[in-house]
Amino acid sequence: MSSPGAFSNMDATLHDDVVRVGDDARQRFYDSRGYGRPLDGNRLELAPVEAAHLLSRGDLDDIDGMEFREFLAETGAALAFVVYKDLRDRGFYLSPAREEWPGVSDADGIDFVVYPRGKGPTDGDVEYRIRVIGERERVAAASLGDVVLAVVDEDGDLTYFDTDDDPDVGGTDDYIPPEGLDADLLSDRVVCYESPDEVYENGFYGQRLFGRNAEEGPLQLSLIEGAYLARRGVIDVDDEEVVALARDVEGDRFDRRLKTYAALRDAGSVPKSGFKFGADFRVYTDFETVSSLSHSADLVRVVTPDHAFFPRDLSLDVRLAGGVRKRMVFALTDANDGIDWLSVARLTP
Repeated sequence: MSSPGAFSNMDATLHDDVVRVGDDARQRFYDSRGYGRPLDGNRLELAPVEAAHLLSRGDLDDIDGMEFREFLAETGAALAFVVYKDLRDRGFYLSPAREEWPGVSDADGIDFVVYPRGKGPTDGDVEYRIRVIGERERVAAASLGDVVLAVVDEDGDLTYFDTDDDPDVGGTDDYIPPEGLDADLLSDRVVCYESPDEVYENGFYGQRLFGRNAEEGPLQLSLIEGAYLARRGVIDVDDEEVVALARDVEGDRFDRRLKTYAALRDAGSVPKSGFKFGADFRVYTDFETVSSLSHSADLVRVVTPDHAFFPRDLSLDVRLAGGVRKRMVFALTDANDGIDWLSVARLTP
């Protein structure tokens, strides 16, 4: 049944992947509410998801004889509709990402451009760039960054993830350890027996072999720390032996983790084992001494450049990081080239 003022059957027609509406559609839908792209006169061109939204509201009666149910089936717009309606209900104007449409500067890899509240397609400002996926779709890590991932789960609930491909991973640590410290390479770690207290206290390298409360004694280093320090001449073990042992223990994943560890250390951050949080590293970005240690700021997981996330796994990582008040950061590297950093966080639009 038509709502008052809805357009008649002849006013809205489906042409390939757009819906064209006549009469005073531009004034009613584009000028006042930011739907679609204006054509000549007062005609308007709508993306299927916009037309579906107008059908659901009763602003359009039908499209080529199709009401809401038939139109969704015909166009396959159901997933996008869930996200589009949610953002409209939150007070945003948004445009489907079509390069030729106003307000869309770069449509590659995104589904919607969302404008700041109170603004629309002609204002030139963008609040979010949205990519829509279902919970069972994999998404390439390299395709994220400067985009909001909208995941529609099997119940139709929405989770938004804000992704940033340029997170600051630098820190405040500038400690330089001494060279030539006596150390032994053991089964899965390096033990430094005559380590000055400052190596632990000022650099947060290793852990006391005699326990957390010990104020002196041997220092046990992870293979990651041992390889890093050996390559810099800080400990007198062969760095190639450390790396060879670590590869036997961990495989080629060790090289990617070492690359990431070194990059974080060289940037002034202090990475430590992230095992307790299910990550590769927990990272301290504001560090002075162990005695004045604050909470770590980031959790870092190392993945390959071609890694693809299952949304469920991504949600677990981000939920855990948020639950312990940390930022979730992914390091994309194959250990031979550089590192592409990616941070992901829950977002409430």
